[in-house]
Amino acid sequence: MVNESRSAPPRHRLRPTRRGRLVMLIGAVLVLAAAVLVPLLVLGSDEEKAQARSLVIPEGWRASQVYEAADKALGLAPGSTEKAVPTAELSLPDAAGGNPEGYLFPATYPVDEDTTPASLLRYMVDTAVKRFGADHITAGAERNSVSVYQTVTIASVVQAEADTVSDMGKVARVVYNRLAQDMSLQMDSTLNYALKRSTLDTTTGDTKIDSPYNSYERKGLPPTPIGNPGEQAMQAAISPPPGPWLYFVTVGPGDTRFTDSYDEQLTNVEEFNRNRSSATTG
Repeated sequence: MVNESRSAPPRHRLRPTRRGRLVMLIGAVLVLAAAVLVPLLVLGSDEEKAQARSLVIPEGWRASQVYEAADKALGLAPGSTEKAVPTAELSLPDAAGGNPEGYLFPATYPVDEDTTPASLLRYMVDTAVKRFGADHITAGAERNSVSVYQTVTIASVVQAEADTVSDMGKVARVVYNRLAQDMSLQMDSTLNYALKRSTLDTTTGDTKIDSPYNSYERKGLPPTPIGNPGEQAMQAAISPPPGPWLYFVTVGPGDTRFTDSYDEQLTNVEEFNRNRSSATTG
């Protein structure tokens, strides 16, 4: 974090995150190792099975991306799936306030001519509610003194921020450590969500936006999940490893540095900036 008393702050502020990596995958048919096959409907004849189309929802996709992919898979006009949300009778927790963000479970969904936006959304949400309502998730949330819905929110941040699966637990621990110390999270992924984008670069101006998702200006968790986390991110959110870390930055592919030292974080961020500059000019 940049000391606010400095008279000439740099253009890009220091942050505890790896600068908001959020992989934006495009297309409805993707091969995803962690995807789970969910039977949306019971297919009868071989001909029916052959006619079925697959919709893959990758881990970390935002609801807006899910809606767009569903519209394409169902051959509907843009916006059709999103418009179905209020009347789809989704089994969301009360804390969600009718917003399915975080509960559109990442999986592979078969669709056919009988599939509707409402039926597709219901199955995604029902799958998430079942998985997130498991005893070990509830126990983990209680152990961490948060609700299950807050755990899903933390998992969505972990999904967006972690460079690798092995980093997820440490990222979750950073979140809990900063909450425990009443520090703002300062996660770029929440800014990206508010600004409806995905970028590695965050400006000082970005950190001043008026949004409940601005985790630089507002303490605590964002009001909703910022994407739809997978099971590995949820596992990290309920059982993060112990550690004192307060900062992290990915200086290069597969090289995320975690620390509780502000000075060490400064050094790591400088290395990140050098690597980023070299990649841009190379």
